[in-house]
Amino acid sequence: MAYETKTKPTEVSVSDFISNIENETKRDDARRLVEIFEAQTGFQPYMWGPTIIGFGNYHYKYASGHEGDAPLAGFSPRKDSLVLYFATEFEGRENYLAKLGKHKIGKSCVYVKKLADIDESVLPPMIEASVSHMKRLYP
Repeated sequence: MAYETKTKPTEVSVSDFISNIENETKRDDARRLVEIFEAQTGFQPYMWGPTIIGFGNYHYKYASGHEGDAPLAGFSPRKDSLVLYFATEFEGRENYLAKLGKHKIGKSCVYVKKLADIDESVLPPMIEASVSHMKRLYP
């Protein structure tokens, strides 16, 4: 299953968005995540809706006829946590999550309070595996 969103890409500057994050740690973590996601995906960051920083995109269409667009990977620096968006399934997902550190899991979301709580070295291969999976599903 893919990550879906009902929001759309915007023209808002990612750097302006990050600069307006009140919490300094969250702001620094968002800047670091942009570096990691950009290096791993090869895509420039863009705002997807009011709070999601996306990298790349894909178009999905289900047998039901429902279709839309979503970022291949991304994150959202929300007030209470950093929300990392990955495919809901990809090779090695459970192993990566086991090594990641302190986090909570939603359907396609991984919730982290701050980057200091996790092993950053797990993020690049996790992002790569998730994006590769999405590119195979939605070429």
